[in-house]
Amino acid sequence: MKFVVCMDSFKGSMSSLQAGDAVRRGILRAHPDAEVTVIPLADGGEGTLDAVAPYINGIKRNLSVTGPLGNPVDAEYIYSEETRTAYIEMAKAAGLTLIKETELNPLLATTYGVGELMKDAVMTGAKNLAICIGGSATNDGGAGMLQALGARLLDENGNIIGPGAAGLKELHSIDTSGLSTEGINITVASDVTNPLCGPEGASMIYGPQKGASEEDCRVMDGYLMHFADVAGLDPFEPGTGAAGGLGFALMNFLGADLKPGADMVIEITGAEHLIRDCDIVITGEGRIDSQTLSGKGPYRIMKTGTKCGKDVFGITGIPGEGCEECIAAGFKRIVPLITPSMVTEEATASLEETAEALSRSL
Repeated sequence: MKFVVCMDSFKGSMSSLQAGDAVRRGILRAHPDAEVTVIPLADGGEGTLDAVAPYINGIKRNLSVTGPLGNPVDAEYIYSEETRTAYIEMAKAAGLTLIKETELNPLLATTYGVGELMKDAVMTGAKNLAICIGGSATNDGGAGMLQALGARLLDENGNIIGPGAAGLKELHSIDTSGLSTEGINITVASDVTNPLCGPEGASMIYGPQKGASEEDCRVMDGYLMHFADVAGLDPFEPGTGAAGGLGFALMNFLGADLKPGADMVIEITGAEHLIRDCDIVITGEGRIDSQTLSGKGPYRIMKTGTKCGKDVFGITGIPGEGCEECIAAGFKRIVPLITPSMVTEEATASLEETAEALSRSL
């Protein structure tokens, strides 16, 4: 039998490839003669760049950029001279993992460093930017990124506004004549469909995980609404709330196209071609629930597999509410870990054991 294993990460426990390798070992315990191909899976969030790096004919460029709270951070992106494409992960410059939990502050966090990565890529020769925008610590609507690329966001006295969502409070006018991305094609990889503002917007839904209080979220939502009003743009367009509103700036000011992050990864890794040539597909992530159906990685793999006429099985740490809907949507079966755990060694062993049991039942 030929298996294709395409696991998303189990956040806090295993990376995509660690999870995939554990499933591969479990399959081979049950079927020593099986042919097992492991492909990484990510949805545009943290870890996406690492997942696709082996499949990109490019070089890593390292540079120091402005971190989310203004301090310098070391970041990297991948540049393919062959296609003149730069692959950028915003979390490398403005991600949650760059800040201590006690220092999280989305009112002040900036995407300026993301713009610096983009500017360096353009200066290097990139004509195409593929930007993964999950895992942000920011909520500035992409204002910092725009400033790094040459836009002038000014208060009523003609002074440059401060960083973060808080800076948007003073915004009076926007001058984009100095933007340095003319002639650049930008694709945004994200699985977020939330708008910039409103009850389902960037602030209200994602603000709390970035350290915002309930009042902070309401205040930031107002600041982003003001940003959209000054710009004369729609604050309720789907996808603009991605990465604290970075999607809003990329789509509206830079003409970026929004694409599901998992689809980009599937395309880069050649997953569909491999799935067409296999017998069984196994995918999964830490939690499979109703949110999975909104376009997360395992759902995209399931749709690819069923399109190719393959049985697709899911493995999850926690089957959440809506798991039955996922089976109705096309998964052949979804099985939970035999022994759920957040400890890497224990979770890895349990995933291996679960994959073995699933494989023996096929």
